[in-house]
Amino acid sequence: MAALRVGTWVEVRSAEEIFASLDGNGCVKALPFMPEMLQYCGKRFRVYKSAHKTCTPPSLLLRTIDDTVHLEGLRCDGQAHGGCQAGCLIFWKEAWLRPVDGPAPQDQAAAPPPQAPAPEVLLRATRRPPAEGATEELYRCQSTDLVHATRAATWWSPGMLLKDLTSGNVSLLDLLRYGSLSLLNAVLGLLNRRSYPFLRPRSGDKTPSAELDLQPGEQVVVRSEDEIMGTLNERKKNRGLRFDVEMWPYCGKSVSVLGHAGKFIDERSGRMIQPKNPCLILDEVVCSGNYSKGRMFCSRSIYSYWHEVWLRRAEPEAKGPANDRR
Repeated sequence: MAALRVGTWVEVRSAEEIFASLDGNGCVKALPFMPEMLQYCGKRFRVYKSAHKTCTPPSLLLRTIDDTVHLEGLRCDGQAHGGCQAGCLIFWKEAWLRPVDGPAPQDQAAAPPPQAPAPEVLLRATRRPPAEGATEELYRCQSTDLVHATRAATWWSPGMLLKDLTSGNVSLLDLLRYGSLSLLNAVLGLLNRRSYPFLRPRSGDKTPSAELDLQPGEQVVVRSEDEIMGTLNERKKNRGLRFDVEMWPYCGKSVSVLGHAGKFIDERSGRMIQPKNPCLILDEVVCSGNYSKGRMFCSRSIYSYWHEVWLRRAEPEAKGPANDRR
């Protein structure tokens, strides 16, 4: 099968076909097929991104994986992994997909195929074997195992940059724009200078907080860079949560609250983490990798975590004058 491009329509193969492709660990080339993916079998979606550029902890440097894509809107709901709320994009091996001409006809879309039960190998693969004498539950998923399913890569590799273009992941304009920024920051690094954007925290050791009681669906505005810098210590953190450089492009923008990030799996340890201070995820507010060192055009689109102190409620739209009906 030819490599799938962005925008291509595909159909997720049947559960039986996918089960036949898996090894004894529920994987294809070390990438697990998770129980959360079964609900999409037999359904059609468009390719969102080629996954040939991705990142893994702890270094978060660029990695590459073959014959793998992300599909539009398909994120893990965490139901088989303790209710994890990270909402990671799901990785799909091309062997689990078949190209189709377009979306399903209306009559087929209205009657999705029944969901197959997850076999024991998939359910067993959602947990790591505990260490001797340990009682803590450790999880295993695509994100925790991604380092085993990928290999090291560099953003500036000509082959990788060519695939960025030919896959449809990026436009030529974005390649020139962010490629130039990465080169600039590489030079600034050699000169021992700050990289762009130049974030200068100024809160000191004690960082402020805010309680807005924001709920999913509410419209908010990300505070300005200047306001947010006043909430961060020298490590760019506020009460333990880092304001990442990938969050900077959203300063001043109006977005909606997608949900609360009350617990999520640590990709390195497999432990379920519950933040001491509440944080939010915002709709379509994700990491692009384009402002980070060595991660340009990473396709993972990981949600950023936000404290309420970095946000404010959007003001309601002013109503225009009533029409004169006389």
